[in-house]
Amino acid sequence: MWPLVKSSKTRKRPTVPERLRVYAIGDVHGRADLLDAVFSRIDADLKRNPAPRSVEILLGDYIDRGPASRQVLDSLIVRRRHRPMVFLKGNHETFVGDFLRDPAVLEGWRQFGALETLMSYGLKPKINASAKEMEELAHEFAVVLPNRHRQFLASLKTSFTCGDYLFAHAGVRPGIPLAEQREQDLLWIREDFLLCEDDYGKVIVHGHTPVLEPDFHPNRINIDTGAYATGRLTCLVIENDQVLVL
Repeated sequence: MWPLVKSSKTRKRPTVPERLRVYAIGDVHGRADLLDAVFSRIDADLKRNPAPRSVEILLGDYIDRGPASRQVLDSLIVRRRHRPMVFLKGNHETFVGDFLRDPAVLEGWRQFGALETLMSYGLKPKINASAKEMEELAHEFAVVLPNRHRQFLASLKTSFTCGDYLFAHAGVRPGIPLAEQREQDLLWIREDFLLCEDDYGKVIVHGHTPVLEPDFHPNRINIDTGAYATGRLTCLVIENDQVLVL
């Protein structure tokens, strides 16, 4: 449930539209096993307690670090065929296109889990590849990367608003209207956002910065529980003015 917040004035509890249930899922990072388990829990929840309408919102960072990035994208693409879904872009998704355009990007990307992603597509990247080897690897990746994955990655949103909530991968830049936020901040921001206690006008639901358990604040909720390392992929449920972890 939404945490109690001490305030000198009455605070209206944030809500989503009536007759709508929102399922928000944190950073997956190549853990197809955990993603499938979350989808099973959502299906069981809807069967046990049907909702007139529901939407599943994923906060980005589907790839890297974990062992099954390719399988994660396949699972998301299959899921959206029969469920209302919103897919947000994470900072890790930006590396794919950048690497295909400029193989030298691998120098930085591999620090973020690139090798695991490339191996999930059947490639065999070297830990310390030369410039020529990076070019060859980028060419091989372009060959094996399915068009459906390219189209999926190209279609990702940078933010999504629903009722009194705004969903974004990393957060928002304080002092900037929500409608004017830059993609760089929505995908990458940390301390300036995390340390800010301002009222943004909407509660920001985000991931990007791993926490041990879902982190509730009056102005934001962090649901990145470090799935690739902890085995805990968080799903937040919002209905009317109620918030809980599935």
